[in-house]
Amino acid sequence: MTATMSKSPGAGMYPPVAKLNLAADPRKMRRIIAEDPEWSLTVVPLLSNLCLQHIVRNFEEKPILEELLPRHKDYVLERLSPSLPLQVTANLISDDGYWKRCCKQRWGLCDVSSYGHSWKRMFFERHLENIIELYIPDATDPKTVLGMVPLCRNYVKRLDISQLMPPIKEPQKSEDDDNSDSASDMGMDGPSMDHFDFGILLDKLSHLEEFHVVYRVKGCGMNFEWNLFEFTFRDCESLAKALKSCKTLRIYPPHTMLSPQVLRIHQSKVDDEKCRQLVNNLLDHPSLRELNLSHNLIGDRGARAIGKLLNRSKLERLTVYDNNIRGLGAQAIAYALAKNSSLLSLNLRLNRLGDEGGQAIAQALLKNRTLKWLHLGGNEMTEPTATVLSQVLVQNNTLRSINLSCNRLGMDGGKVLEEGMCHNSSMVECDIRLTEVGQESDYCISQVPFHYQERVLKHTNNVEGNNQQCSAIAK
Repeated sequence: MTATMSKSPGAGMYPPVAKLNLAADPRKMRRIIAEDPEWSLTVVPLLSNLCLQHIVRNFEEKPILEELLPRHKDYVLERLSPSLPLQVTANLISDDGYWKRCCKQRWGLCDVSSYGHSWKRMFFERHLENIIELYIPDATDPKTVLGMVPLCRNYVKRLDISQLMPPIKEPQKSEDDDNSDSASDMGMDGPSMDHFDFGILLDKLSHLEEFHVVYRVKGCGMNFEWNLFEFTFRDCESLAKALKSCKTLRIYPPHTMLSPQVLRIHQSKVDDEKCRQLVNNLLDHPSLRELNLSHNLIGDRGARAIGKLLNRSKLERLTVYDNNIRGLGAQAIAYALAKNSSLLSLNLRLNRLGDEGGQAIAQALLKNRTLKWLHLGGNEMTEPTATVLSQVLVQNNTLRSINLSCNRLGMDGGKVLEEGMCHNSSMVECDIRLTEVGQESDYCISQVPFHYQERVLKHTNNVEGNNQQCSAIAK
């Protein structure tokens, strides 16, 4: 008998369904995946998350941030790309976490402590510095710099320009050698080497407090030429006018934590004429507190101009080390120092003051009652200067630190300084290394500041103990 089997309609029309083997993928067997912070059992995302993701994707075309709730704002900021145009983000995003990601993406290792622990300030200062350092006169559009001003002027407090590019021009070829020789004699044989004109920028940076600049080209390698390190007279003139036009610079009241106005122009071949040009435009500047003209070519005429500036400004720190200032220039600075009532620090090391200049500075300190730090190292001074300085140590109770290293004071000079230090009650440092004063004088002079500090500490402890006893009696 043949058994007949009934077939249901449609049998054999579809292939057999494969059974799911969940054990093959361990992740599908788990309800919690701890290593995946985005894991969720919810199949359909929340509508709010979908909206926030849409905002992130379209932020460049339609930035929406301030209207969001705080937790939603954090969600968006964490997912925004650091590559968004600054025209969109500069004045809209204040979150430091976003600007930290921007800095890390662009520069890698970053030290935000030098920028007041503000990542946004760090980003815009370094970004503007990079634009200026790569600016090529007559080739780069000035709008490249000016276009950044509305975006960064509220955040830039310091500019540290480490190089300035000269213009790229081919030397003009003369039709004949005679014309070429005559042009060379007139000083017109090459293209202009003037650099970026800060006059178009500085007066627009309303929060600028410090300005450092070096007129040079970094990493020129085999393309080295002396004119790549040239600070031209027109550069000097435009920079001086730019500094004078900074009318928005603020004068900070005493005891504030804000930095004063600082100007540093070093390693730029500033000679006497350029120094005088700069100083003439800095006279009576309302907010300049620190001036650094180190590693330049300033001589006695430039020093006279600096002396004039001392009494027509509110300078607190003056640094002009490694220049060519000699006795006459030091006398001009000393004359101003004797009448000055604002300068706290003076650094004249690595010049050529000699005893003529050294004695003049020392005589000025017999009248000055504000200077606290003085550096006269490496100035070819000998015993006569040490003799006058010993009188200063006896009479001046304001000076806290003096550096006389790398001078030939000799044994007699060391003895008179030792005697002066024994009568001094305010000095905390007297550096006489490499001055040929002898070991005994060197040791005695170095011990006096330690004894003074011990007396101050003991006096402080006694005052605190007395205050505590008075408080206990009052209670």
